[in-house]
Amino acid sequence: MCASPHDRPDPDFSERFYQTHARRYAEVAHQFLQSIYIKSSHPALKSDTDLLERLRDLVPRGRGLDAGCGAGARDVHDFWQKGYDIQGVDAVAENIREAKALHPEIADRVALADLRQPIDFPDASFDFVICNGVIQHIAPLIVFEVTLCEFARVLKPSGILQLLFKNGRGVKTVYDRDYGAERSFQLYDENDVLQTLRSYGLELVEAESPEVLGGIMYFTDPKPMDHCVFYVRRRG
Repeated sequence: MCASPHDRPDPDFSERFYQTHARRYAEVAHQFLQSIYIKSSHPALKSDTDLLERLRDLVPRGRGLDAGCGAGARDVHDFWQKGYDIQGVDAVAENIREAKALHPEIADRVALADLRQPIDFPDASFDFVICNGVIQHIAPLIVFEVTLCEFARVLKPSGILQLLFKNGRGVKTVYDRDYGAERSFQLYDENDVLQTLRSYGLELVEAESPEVLGGIMYFTDPKPMDHCVFYVRRRG
């Protein structure tokens, strides 16, 4: 059973930025301006597109959740176009507003939800969950005790979680030229995250061959910021 949220203050790593820059963020995402990696630990990992294509290999069909779909809900729209039954949630109203404006055809598939709280879906609802660049906006205590546990809870047995996050320890602030603003991110150590996920019944998906994405992977984006990404599977 997942823990309840704690009452202690939760630093604001995201809301004010997205409230101000939601429209520009949707433009940056849809133009893949920060989605091409300038350095990668895996030869087949060069962009967000590579990650999503691998996820579709792992889950050729089914129901998915984009947890923190962002302004414009780019990936929700992409998976929906490819025939998936997918939904997206985000904690910022302006992000959802941009998604509905850009893609009115998926307006009923995106909704407000705060990942610092339990997700309003039944157990074992989804074949896959995408969480790309989201936990870096949430305080660690809540990520480890609530957010990751909730991802495990809503996954079906053998379901896949794709998790991407800013890599390291502590909080880092960088100047983001695409927005003309400084941004702060909570960094996460991959070993801490994987240990917690294993305690919730998820195991790392290893690479089947050197040409296939799997295992623990690293990349640097154009800001530049270091990231870690991997797939984990809920034990069946």
